[in-house]
Amino acid sequence: MSFNPDLCRNESEVESKLIVSYLLPKLGYGIENWHQEVTLGSIRLDFLSFAAQKLPFRLDGDSPLSLVMEAKHPRENLDRHLRKLRRYLTSMNVKYGLLTNAKEIRIYQRVGNDIELVFSCLGIDIDDKIEDIKVLIGRNYLGKNPNPQTTEITNEQVNENTVKLTDETQKSGNEKNEYQAIAPQYEINKIVSNMPESRANLVNIETDYNPINQSRINSMKVIAVYHNKGGVGKTTTVVNLAAALSKKGYRVLVIDLDSQANTTFATGLIKFNDEQFDDIKDSNIYHVLRYDESSSIPEVARVSRFNNPEIDVIPSHISLMRAETEFNNLRSSLTSLIKKLKPVEGKYDVVLLDTPPSFNLYAFIPLVSANYLIIPSDLKPFANQGLSNVKNYLHEEINSFKQMMSKPDIEILGVLPCKINPNPRFVQYTLPKQIQAVSQRYELNVMETVIFQREELARCIDKTRQVGELLIPEPSSIFDYAPDSSSCQEFESLANEVLNKIGLK
Repeated sequence: MSFNPDLCRNESEVESKLIVSYLLPKLGYGIENWHQEVTLGSIRLDFLSFAAQKLPFRLDGDSPLSLVMEAKHPRENLDRHLRKLRRYLTSMNVKYGLLTNAKEIRIYQRVGNDIELVFSCLGIDIDDKIEDIKVLIGRNYLGKNPNPQTTEITNEQVNENTVKLTDETQKSGNEKNEYQAIAPQYEINKIVSNMPESRANLVNIETDYNPINQSRINSMKVIAVYHNKGGVGKTTTVVNLAAALSKKGYRVLVIDLDSQANTTFATGLIKFNDEQFDDIKDSNIYHVLRYDESSSIPEVARVSRFNNPEIDVIPSHISLMRAETEFNNLRSSLTSLIKKLKPVEGKYDVVLLDTPPSFNLYAFIPLVSANYLIIPSDLKPFANQGLSNVKNYLHEEINSFKQMMSKPDIEILGVLPCKINPNPRFVQYTLPKQIQAVSQRYELNVMETVIFQREELARCIDKTRQVGELLIPEPSSIFDYAPDSSSCQEFESLANEVLNKIGLK
């Protein structure tokens, strides 16, 4: 029996003609081994297949025996569904996911908190490639290792597809005391032969998704998010970029240095409606900046549950306004954050600093402490005019001070188009002109990612919970509030762009 993708005219026919009638039988799954339209909490799967298990079932540990198959309309772009597939695989501990629109068939493997493409082919070639697919996700192969050379690897050695280098490997000349990705040889062959050429070199490279990877210790990156104009999306950028990085397995610390405390609110640390119940006033960023011997970052940081996984946040407080004169008289306050960050270099991968829209001390301190800078901008006239002020401030104040401390200048990752009108005509005709203007007039790179102004971004921050007669603020990251939204895709893209630019990916 052969398959013709042209016979699939809609999603239902992709399911029935490709998956049910062709793929599942070819891969050895009988009717008792697969289940359609499975709902687990908020997750609805097209197909869930088992090599050995049957309903009722439990999805726990790191069992490789489950396979998710997702069918899409033949005209659908599969790239738009990658984030959803990753959520399925990572949240359910499923090893493989097949994604197809009949025109193209892709297989992804879960790697830690992310997924990697391990096979792809066109629908018209599936007859020729079915044996390759069977070796990866066939019922008789899934979870098994047909290569006798790799069967000696024990469960204790394997953790999220990583193993520590063996003594024999080290003796052969590789002295790196790090972790290296491995896969059975048959999987490596399939990855290399079926992966696009640009991704083939991902095989056998050192992993960087694991938060405890030795190569990431002492490589903490400090990123300030700053613009001297308010209302351009700083808080939205900080909290949701932090969430995106955390979802990828990176250890993130958020520090709020704006006395308006918008990021503190957006990360769910303000639970009080009356100032007499204020539990932040006695332990916040003021204490980190003020005291040299006490109030370390681990002592002041709070665990925020606005996102899963949780994120450490150092809150701000409105009382910070009154302390500016005090800090201006303390020369040591200019470098206090740098000193406090030093002991936690092995604890976090990324530190995100939210700043006030000003040129005051609370903007100066994070900017001289940061390695990198993101400048959110709605690209409107006043925000654009402010870019000249930002550049001058960086050159005349920030980088001059950093040079005095023998530290490199802050690196501008780019202007981030944020709170952009999603109207299609605006996006097609006006937005490119605005981006070009920023690049040409102000000689600043514009980031590839665009964050559009969407209702879900406002709603996730304004979430509340009813407790008796009170409405308690309970904000959420966009990833937990609307995990399948366009805004999630945008912040996913931003996280990838940032990681590439700072050398963590």
